[in-house]
Amino acid sequence: MKGSSIAAVICAAGSSSRMGGIKKEYRLLDSSLSVLGSAVCAFAAVPAVRSIVIAIPPGDEAAARRALPPWVFSEDASWGVGVEKAGFAKPGFEKPSVFFVPGGKTRRDSVHMALFFLAGKNPDYVLIHDGARPWVSVDLIERCIEAVQKYGAVVPAVAFTDTPKEFSAKLWERGGDEGESAVFVKSHLRRASTGAAQTPQAFRFPEILHAHEKAAALEINFQTDFTDDAEIWGKFCGAVAVIPGEVKNRKITFPADLA
Repeated sequence: MKGSSIAAVICAAGSSSRMGGIKKEYRLLDSSLSVLGSAVCAFAAVPAVRSIVIAIPPGDEAAARRALPPWVFSEDASWGVGVEKAGFAKPGFEKPSVFFVPGGKTRRDSVHMALFFLAGKNPDYVLIHDGARPWVSVDLIERCIEAVQKYGAVVPAVAFTDTPKEFSAKLWERGGDEGESAVFVKSHLRRASTGAAQTPQAFRFPEILHAHEKAAALEINFQTDFTDDAEIWGKFCGAVAVIPGEVKNRKITFPADLA
């Protein structure tokens, strides 16, 4: 970690449509922190992370600020006390800078806008995290940083508990019409060599910014969409290393996920 400039992007610009219209990142957890606040605390507790950029819906900065504990914006030692009270180790280093940027129509757009903002700060590496993953640990963040400095791109992943299958069509996007043709299993994948990707995903900064620029052009010209940043890196830059993720680092999608 020493000698490298590390930044973090936390993506919280979605509409939370599957949460009944209530923005999931602003909901409170049992810890009294919000979902977004818990994620921000984890990154703020990592000494190597010097800048945190949060992508939010346009015009939503006031609400996003209210969702974070006041000490996140303090300029004195109170921020260290706040991190400790939030359940993280008491830091003995300077507080990272926190910024907000308006997001776009898609997650990829929002990440791209945050990366564009960070270009003026010229970090060496960037970690990109879902704001709806509040239980990310400091240990996982630090392991991602160590791996990205070695490999250039890294994604944490957890094992599937059920055997994964590849289908002949997009089963989950079908309308349920009985007249539709059947969907069949295309290939039988092995759990030992597959897994579910998590965040934070970490990358060398100049390359992932350039890759997002290429992805934006491809989306405009060919209506292509990308599921995550590791896919974008794989398309335009090369191999992505995989490290073990954490089962507790789950993503909140539905109200039941807050339990």
